Amino acid sequence: MPHNTRDKILIAAATMLGEDPTARLSVRAVAARAGVSTGSLRHFFPTQRELLDTVVAGIYDVDLPDDPMQDTARTPDKRLVACLRLLMAQVGTGDQARDHWRAQYDAYIASPPSEGATHAFLSLERLAVHRVEKWLAVLREEGALAPGVLEHQARFLLTVVNGLLTERALPGDQARLELEAHTLATAASAVLRSASGPV
Repeated sequence: MPHNTRDKILIAAATMLGEDPTARLSVRAVAARAGVSTGSLRHFFPTQRELLDTVVAGIYDVDLPDDPMQDTARTPDKRLVACLRLLMAQVGTGDQARDHWRAQYDAYIASPPSEGATHAFLSLERLAVHRVEKWLAVLREEGALAPGVLEHQARFLLTVVNGLLTERALPGDQARLELEAHTLATAASAVLRSASGPV
């Protein structure tokens, strides 16, 4: 089934974000990737912000293929750890992780980010929080997660993930991967026991 122009633009922009979360989604770059004119892109999305917001909103509702949270043969903690590993796999290790953090540094830290770059970062951050909240909501429905504020729990888990991803970019050895597994298990366990604390 052929895609219409708007769909082509959204697919191109989503693909670019998937390849590089720091991508600015410039009108020219997205139009070229979609194989449409910049005028066509502007017709559907007058501003970069509108394009980014539409792409991120569309990704909110996309279910991940082989989502580990759906594997109910595993225990809740194992499923949650598998989900967090899925997030980490997008960054990789070694040179790939260093490239990821270098791009983050260049886009958001090296110099004051533009309004568009700040908006892009915050949109992607909301997307990550939403994804983890969605997983936690499944665990809550199953009775494996105590009542609490899902956003706080999601942000706690993402802070742990970001710390581990930073370590992946630093020199290390095989022992670090074992500690990473232990750290993820500890974080998942803390959230699943959230009834007794403020996590």
